[in-house]
Amino acid sequence: MTNADIARRFEEFAAILEILGANKFKVIAFQKVARTLDGMADEAADLAKTKGALEAIDGIGASSAEKIRELVTTGKIAELDELRAKVPAGLLDLLGVSGLGPKTIKLLWEEGGVVDRASLKAKLATGELSSLPRMGEKTLKNIAESLALSEQSAGRIRLGEAMPIAEFVVAHMERVPGVERVAYAGSLRRGKETIGDIDVLCAAKDPQAAHAAFRALPDIAKVLVSGETKTSVVTNRGVQIDLRTLPLASFGAALMYFTGSKEHNVKLRERAIAMGCRLNEYGLFPDDGENAPQHRGVKPIAAATEEDVFRALKLAWVPPELREDRGEIPAAEKSALPPLVQLADLKADLHAHTRASDGVMTIEELVAAARAKGFHTIAVTDHSKASVQANGLSVERLREHVCAIRAVAASTKDMNVLAGSEVDILSDGRLDYDDETLALLDLVVASPHIALKQSPADATARLVRAIEHPKVRILGHPTGRIINGRPGLEPDMKEVIRAAKANDVALEINANPLRLDLRDTHVKAAVDAGCLIAIDCDAHSREHFEFAIYGILTGRRGWLTKEQCVNCWSQERLAAWIGRK
Repeated sequence: MTNADIARRFEEFAAILEILGANKFKVIAFQKVARTLDGMADEAADLAKTKGALEAIDGIGASSAEKIRELVTTGKIAELDELRAKVPAGLLDLLGVSGLGPKTIKLLWEEGGVVDRASLKAKLATGELSSLPRMGEKTLKNIAESLALSEQSAGRIRLGEAMPIAEFVVAHMERVPGVERVAYAGSLRRGKETIGDIDVLCAAKDPQAAHAAFRALPDIAKVLVSGETKTSVVTNRGVQIDLRTLPLASFGAALMYFTGSKEHNVKLRERAIAMGCRLNEYGLFPDDGENAPQHRGVKPIAAATEEDVFRALKLAWVPPELREDRGEIPAAEKSALPPLVQLADLKADLHAHTRASDGVMTIEELVAAARAKGFHTIAVTDHSKASVQANGLSVERLREHVCAIRAVAASTKDMNVLAGSEVDILSDGRLDYDDETLALLDLVVASPHIALKQSPADATARLVRAIEHPKVRILGHPTGRIINGRPGLEPDMKEVIRAAKANDVALEINANPLRLDLRDTHVKAAVDAGCLIAIDCDAHSREHFEFAIYGILTGRRGWLTKEQCVNCWSQERLAAWIGRK
């Protein structure tokens, strides 16, 4: 059982208690436990085996520690089950709808008779909720839009949720005796922002033992099917995972096939046919006019590795993130694929938060976390005053904060510590601080946080105005979208990219898996235009630096190289670029 699984129970505790109108301090206590679990590097399930280990963690009290031990031992928490019985089960599902917090759901339930998505949808259609307090026309319209968006994305989970699950499954299967190779495939391997099912491939000397071990995975709610070569399960979170076993000799061809995309695979099969061959998940075979060559003893031309198959097709190996039929095959034919950015290339992070706003680290702790990642530069960019919900800094607090950052920078010899700010872009494109205040800063990351339903024309003008400000160096998460949550701004990205290029401003890929903004298609357009890109973790805790992989995957899907990514530059080059504007 992972920390995320346990944290989810405590989030549920807090949500139900808030819906029931419980003491707010008790609600906050459960929320704090959930945040603590999410930010822990150690596994709470392991700590539960040692007396006092959970209680020693700041944020987890004795009562919460006992609940964790109960969950790890029995698979449930009795008190949580009792709470669940007090509210309609469908209400908790509504928490997944953006904009519907526990207090709003409590109102909709107690005074509006809403008990689930279906009843909410029906009552929105009739207009009967408009008589409720605080339920004006605009509020109800926003709820309806969020509900529709949530239904459109149903069944797909975010990249940042899917990858830890897949990595856990791969690690579990690698420990099974007789397993020779394991890898995840599908849209997850291609780094897509949302994932449907998780596909795992396994070569094993004893396939049935591998399937048995897979069925024994923790947190499995149901086994859908289990046969000689495929087992499908659903986790308690509703995620379907498919395990396919296959011969080691065919692993490369299978990995290609199940990685996809469908469009990419079609182009490869067409290429194979044009060469007088047949390509399937078992390998590249000579085409003798008969089906299923793998079952007739026909020896494959290539099958063991992806590189072998691509080489036999007279193509350079194509990175998984590019396999979307967006020009990668013609480029591979000419050996003209770009050297894509890699995680190891990142040498700086230019968007991070401390306790001064809504982070949990001190300045010193943030610097230490950046040092541990091998960075040569870290920018401290706490929120500006308009972000009240994020404890944004007034001008007076910012001045004090800049002094504190500079004091740390003066005592830090191995890193460049920048005094920056994530400055809100107001709805008309003005920045949240005046120019005199902005002049105090080494770096300005300008980001939209409010008015995210502007018209495309207004959104475009707003972002372009911010880009053109002489202090702005990075446009942070340009659309403000939340994946599976809210669409965010819909500006004319060509105009935004044009302005960024003209003003030497980097567009940010915010690596937080809730955002991944810029999205991959915008990255590709920016790369093609020669625009600079920043990949930042938007870290609010030490663990958030691990988000970098999601930003890298998004960048790679957009054909990004380290040359166009400012975070990959040398300390001297990065400092010169920041200081130029």
